[in-house]
Amino acid sequence: MSRKSWALYGLLSFLWGIPYLLIKITVAPGEFTPAFVVFSRVFIGALVLVPLAAKRGVLKGALPYLKYIILYAIIELVGPWYFITNGEKQISSGLASLLIATVPFWSTLFASFLGDKSVWHHKRLLGMIAAFLGVTFIVGLESLNGKNSTFAIATILLSAAGYAIAPIAVMRKLPDIDGVAVNGLAMVFAAIVYLPFATMQFPTHTPSAKAIWSLLALGIFPTATAFVIFFIVMKDFGPTRTSMVAYVATAIAVLLGILLLDEKWTLGIKIGLPLVIIGSYFASRKESIP
Repeated sequence: MSRKSWALYGLLSFLWGIPYLLIKITVAPGEFTPAFVVFSRVFIGALVLVPLAAKRGVLKGALPYLKYIILYAIIELVGPWYFITNGEKQISSGLASLLIATVPFWSTLFASFLGDKSVWHHKRLLGMIAAFLGVTFIVGLESLNGKNSTFAIATILLSAAGYAIAPIAVMRKLPDIDGVAVNGLAMVFAAIVYLPFATMQFPTHTPSAKAIWSLLALGIFPTATAFVIFFIVMKDFGPTRTSMVAYVATAIAVLLGILLLDEKWTLGIKIGLPLVIIGSYFASRKESIP
């Protein structure tokens, strides 16, 4: 694997580590509603990606596959982003990111179900187990305080399953379709779905500058930019190995929550975070089963 591929993998990890921080700011009391945040996020993303796809001449080629793109949009964007955004009103950004870190497990199970047995290589499994223990340790300890919503946790786990299934499905159905076009059209569909809710929940007051800038950043960086990089990385690493980015993104999200949102540096994080980092290294290595 080239240095460029690993550099993009690292950049993707960072970009997908910051949404939880930005979402936490945008849905804080007195700011935006979850539905308005999701609409704004996909609307901004579509404004970036659709013109880019048109300029590159790849938009027209994706239109015949619109039914698959819509299904991808529902599984990857429409459901998960609302669940995550709404869930962050009830749980910490760190815990939300840790729940999303289960994506590689869902991806492994789904890929195996479709016949890819290389996902069960022992080194990858050991890495995933180590990272899983880290995630479980942190989530388990935080959950003991009784302040986390069981429903929010369940819906974010469902979102993680969607994140795992959607890329594998789109790579099987649309292997030669440009990722910019796929995600641009998917975000247009998601924006249409959320437009009525966003209209009804349009802010009746002026949110803080911090929330407005966070919303703009959410649409440009971990949405439009990250999804372009995601499809590039996925072509080199494959959907299952690319899903391991969730581990590094988790570490970044937890650290940002501690540094910028004054979230607690718990014993669970101290123990679990190293396990997540070490496990992600082994889980993302390319292995094959004879």
